[in-house]
Amino acid sequence: MRRLLVVLTVVAVLAPEAPASAVALGRPSDPALAPTRSDVRPEIVWKKIPFGAKRKRQMAAYSERHYGERTWELIDPQVVVAHYTGGTACDSAWNHFAANGTHLGEKPGVCAHFLIDTDGTIYQLVNLGIRCRHAIGMNWTAIGIEHVGTNAGDILRNGPMIRASLRLTVWLMARYGISWGNVIGHAEILQSPFHHELYADWRCLTHADWNRAEMKRYRRKLKRTARRLDVPIGDGPTWVA
Repeated sequence: MRRLLVVLTVVAVLAPEAPASAVALGRPSDPALAPTRSDVRPEIVWKKIPFGAKRKRQMAAYSERHYGERTWELIDPQVVVAHYTGGTACDSAWNHFAANGTHLGEKPGVCAHFLIDTDGTIYQLVNLGIRCRHAIGMNWTAIGIEHVGTNAGDILRNGPMIRASLRLTVWLMARYGISWGNVIGHAEILQSPFHHELYADWRCLTHADWNRAEMKRYRRKLKRTARRLDVPIGDGPTWVA
């Protein structure tokens, strides 16, 4: 999450136009009608980072600058973004998110809704009704899942970790009606139809974690897991050039 790249591909068509319609992108169902599916929900351990009134105000101001709406609330999320921490210690990642440090000259600091440790333990850091700053252009509609590790290959080969990640993601798909094609890697955000960034200088900023090839492997596993658990998968990816 911390290795920042500048992609030279022209993506100006992605913003500041209005965000994509969920209906047009084939969500499997209206999230308000989707079952809670408590039978799908994995074991989740709460390990909250500080996200009080001050940080919420910072998130609301950030949202106004970058998305044109002053709110810290995450309503009807439509995307799940996969990340990895770039380190090997869960506590180090938690401390980094909790610190609320300045990033790219702005606050709030970066964070994610979930953090999955190498033993498969799923920690929830932030309430799902709160926006986390984890992916430029996506925070207005995306849930962030961080995986402790330095590369996606090791995570994909870690049985307990990848099973936890897939189960968590399938539960989020069931809860919010998110299609498997809108489960994307951090490195894929510029091609998402939901990418929406008002700052011209930020529209080409992305990270290297979970690239297209790695996410193809992840999404294949995800579809199998969803079908096994009888969760609707919706449509595949719709990429923007």
